[in-house]
Amino acid sequence: MFRELGRYLDSIKARDPAPRSRWEVLLYPGVLAIGLHRFAHWLFKGELYFFARFVNHFSRLFTGIDIHPGAKIGQHLFIDHGFTVIGETAKIGDNVTIYQCVTLGGTNPTNGVGGKRHPTIDDDVILGSGAQILGPITVGKRARVGANAVVTQDVPEGATMVGVRARPTLVDATEYQKDFIPYGTPCSEIFDPSSQKLEILQCEMEQLQKRIAAYAEERGNKDKEQSEGRDSA
Repeated sequence: MFRELGRYLDSIKARDPAPRSRWEVLLYPGVLAIGLHRFAHWLFKGELYFFARFVNHFSRLFTGIDIHPGAKIGQHLFIDHGFTVIGETAKIGDNVTIYQCVTLGGTNPTNGVGGKRHPTIDDDVILGSGAQILGPITVGKRARVGANAVVTQDVPEGATMVGVRARPTLVDATEYQKDFIPYGTPCSEIFDPSSQKLEILQCEMEQLQKRIAAYAEERGNKDKEQSEGRDSA
């Protein structure tokens, strides 16, 4: 158990440059919330719903993170800071990173439709601060959801989603499949959430300029070949 805890703390240190030691990471609200959720989920599976909810409410009061006891969470989830909400039927894979103020929300409770109401987050996903993932959708492996994006449809594996309503960026996904991208947002290694829209526009402009230059070069080569063909005739 202690070895697994050590691996978990090391996985957080690999994604966050702030802590100097494992002891600091142990004080993170996200780590405490996950630990309490494991216990609450065990009670929930044992149909001790009241006690599971009691642990859930204590955790929310103490950490600012609200994880329903029924939510299924894989290994090495890192919730950076707090104020995150994870619904009952949400399912989270391994090595997922969630920044502050993210909601894994469900469908409209007034429609009377039960079952799977919350998102499924696959392995190695990064959810930027303020992202809202709504409904029984799936966010594919290694996908990135930028800050303040609102996602209401399935996200393909490896995609980078931004905006309201969220859409894929023009950035080639393979270009940004690094081991880790802070806030799940491309283009800048050091990301300032206050300049997110400018960052995205600059990134899209760069990609458009590259495509235009490639098209112009291809067109020039074709014109040159046609000219040489006429000269030889």
